[in-house]
Parts: sequence; structure tokens; C-alpha cells
Amino acid sequence: MRPAHWRVLVDAVRLRLGLGLLAVMGLAWSLLALPLSYLLPRAPGLRLGRYSAGLTFRVYLRLLTWIGACRFDLRALDALRKQPACIIAPNHPSLLDALMVISRVPHVACVMKAELMRNILFGAGARLARYIRNDSLHAMVRRAVTEVRGGSHLLLFPEGTRTTRAPVNRLQGTAGLIAKYARAPVQTVFIETTDAAFLGKESALFRRTPMPVRYRVRLGKRFDPPKNVAAFARELEQYFKAELADAALTDRPAGTAARDGQRARDWSHGGSA
Repeated sequence: MRPAHWRVLVDAVRLRLGLGLLAVMGLAWSLLALPLSYLLPRAPGLRLGRYSAGLTFRVYLRLLTWIGACRFDLRALDALRKQPACIIAPNHPSLLDALMVISRVPHVACVMKAELMRNILFGAGARLARYIRNDSLHAMVRRAVTEVRGGSHLLLFPEGTRTTRAPVNRLQGTAGLIAKYARAPVQTVFIETTDAAFLGKESALFRRTPMPVRYRVRLGKRFDPPKNVAAFARELEQYFKAELADAALTDRPAGTAARDGQRARDWSHGGSA
């Protein structure tokens, strides 16, 4: 078998193994979280659910690094750990985005699609962590404001779904609305990758993907709570477009084995706790 064909085969195995690990880990935690969501009072259940989500995703990202599927540099998120509560507003290129943030920012509240709250792999854990459904705008905003006022960071993707129009979809006004009533800032976060289509909204799940796919997260501007929500949404969208216009990571240049090994260790460390 030619080296190029062998690399394609290995990458295909890595992709399927990575997705399989996520399914197994998600199902295992759901089986534990389901009875706990009924047995535990709200406060301890919430703490356990959010701690466990962070730990599970942290281990999962390490496994993706170990099998050579991905490399992560998430160190910028550590700056949010001891900061006052805010709305964390990232762009949304792939399925891994929420996992990256939750793995580094402890006890973060997350706004999720309602169908994910019913998902067999993630629903029970999300309900135990008291994540917020997005099916009712009024209820979602009310709960999100309560979380932020109570001291929790809130993870909310302003695009509302994964990116389908480069560099960013049209932004919704929800982040500004919550920030206004919670009187909390909006912290922008930019997720950059070498393969924007990997696990994207309109990408085939098992598409051919050269690995490892690299991700780097950086913090952007922190916006004060807005007075005009519509104007803020337009300002935020223009800022995202400007910051993401040339933000795609490029493949690493070839180097010596020692330098490549050190880079791999650096990226692996960036994805660890």
C-alpha cells in the first residue's frame, strides 16, 4: 500500500474512533446521570453535572490528541476561570466547540438546542447540569439572566447554529439581550482551525479529513452590556467578520522530528486541564 493511501486509511480510522469514543463516553455518563437527575436536589445535582461535563470533555479531548485526530490550544480560556460572570460568545465552526469551552471553564451554564436535551447520548447529563433549552426565547432569556446574576458564566453561540457562511453566520440578538438584563459583559471568543469543514454543519460526517485537525482558541474584545440590543448585534457581527476574515490556521511547516514532537507536546498540553 502506498504511503498516501495508508495515511488516508489511518485518518479514516482515527475519525471513526474519535466519534465512537464520544458516543461511548456520552452514553456511559447519561446512564449514570439519568437516575441522579431525579435523586439529587437541584444545587448538588447542578454542581455534579457541570463538574462531570467538564471532566468528561477534558478527557475526551485528550483522547483525540492521543490518537492523533486533533491538536488543541485552549490555554486562552483559562483566563476566564476567576473572572466575574459574563456571556461567553464564540464563533461556531464545529461540533467540538462547546466541548472545548466546557472542558476549560468550570461550572459554566450552556444554552443548548432543545433536541440535544432529549438526545440519548447527552440529554441526561445536560439536564443534570441544568443547561438551558433554547426552544422558548422568553424562558431561555429568563433562566440565562438568573444564571449570570447568580455568578455563572454563560456559554452562548451568537450564530445560533454551526457556521454555514464564512467567516460567520448572521448573529442573533440573544447575547446582547441577556447581557442587557443581566448587566454583564459579553466576552467574545474566536475558534480557529486548520479545517473549517471538519464536523461542520453542512459537512458529511465521515468526509475524508487529513489529521490531525488543529484548533486554537483566543479571547477577543469584551463588550459592555448594551443599551440597544439590535445595534449591538450589528456591531458584534461586524467585529466577528473582521476578526475571522483571515483567521484560518495553516498547516505546520515540515521540520525535524524533534521539533515536530515538541509541537505535538505543546498542542497536547494546550488541551489539557
